[in-house]
Amino acid sequence: MLALIPFGFVVAVTVFDLVTPDDVHYGVLLILAPMIAAMVGGPWLTAGVGLLAVCVQAYIAAHLNVLAVHRDEALQIIATTALSTLVVALSRIRERRLRQMEQIRSVSEAAQRALMRPLPNRLGPLRVASFYLAAADQAEIGGDLYTATLIPGAARMIIGDVRGKGLTAVGESALLIGAFRQAADSHASLGELAAALDLSVSRYLADFVDDYAHAAEHFITALLLHIPGNAATVEITNCGHPPPLLIHNGEVRFLDSSNPVPPLGMHVLSVTGYTADTFAFEAGDTLLLYTDGVIEARNRDGEFYPLPERVEQWAGGTPEVLVERLKHDLLGHCGGRLGDDAAAIAIRRPEAGD
Repeated sequence: MLALIPFGFVVAVTVFDLVTPDDVHYGVLLILAPMIAAMVGGPWLTAGVGLLAVCVQAYIAAHLNVLAVHRDEALQIIATTALSTLVVALSRIRERRLRQMEQIRSVSEAAQRALMRPLPNRLGPLRVASFYLAAADQAEIGGDLYTATLIPGAARMIIGDVRGKGLTAVGESALLIGAFRQAADSHASLGELAAALDLSVSRYLADFVDDYAHAAEHFITALLLHIPGNAATVEITNCGHPPPLLIHNGEVRFLDSSNPVPPLGMHVLSVTGYTADTFAFEAGDTLLLYTDGVIEARNRDGEFYPLPERVEQWAGGTPEVLVERLKHDLLGHCGGRLGDDAAAIAIRRPEAGD
């Protein structure tokens, strides 16, 4: 339908020019036709409209019998021809770049699916839902990460945030996800798993130290969870990450760690041991994990997103409803533009009737 707009414009200008007095000429407006065509279509439409505009200008000049008398019409025809040629060339360049951008976007989406596959709706007995929002324009992936896996008798999960954002943080995200999936069932405790992940991240940063201006300032905050299937508890090791929210009987509270440890990869610090905190996680409870891109999102007045207050409004919903409402409310709070990558995961331990 949009392709008819430039043709309609040419017809309208031609009719006006022919029905108005001979001393009033609208044919000069036809020079706009190829630009309008370039806005709504590709180079072929632009070339067709440009050719039509040149022909119409020549017809109007011949019809009014002024082509040999006034040179203005001849200059208009030359100008329209030159401009049409230029616009067609620019339209071809734009179309080529749009195809390249589409290919890059396809590669980005494929990389995201390979790097961070969507979490399943069910993880053993647990119900799970999540979302991921990248701050970088045209990007589907960034510095936030999460993944989960089942081990004998329990589920283990990680959510993390690489220092920095956008595509520059993807390499470190991929490293930690791969290291977690490989080591998740190889360590008896979360503390041992956290120590192994810290070693992997530290080695990675040391190997690529030349790529960073300040390697010691690169790290990954992470939250590790161990959720047993036969106990109403959850074990958490917090490596410098925002604490999760627990929704219990409609009430929302933070699960602050009594033994927090530095983020992963801060090899300049001596961490003697990683421990885990154990909290009650009963049937019907929901855990909400998130990255700092959620709580640090600002509105126009510079106010941070009030996560606990908003979550309390949706405390009775399923994980799917919770993360969907959180995502839309978060984007509304910051006007659709995040200052940092944001991710969230809702985990519910079902009741007997679920």
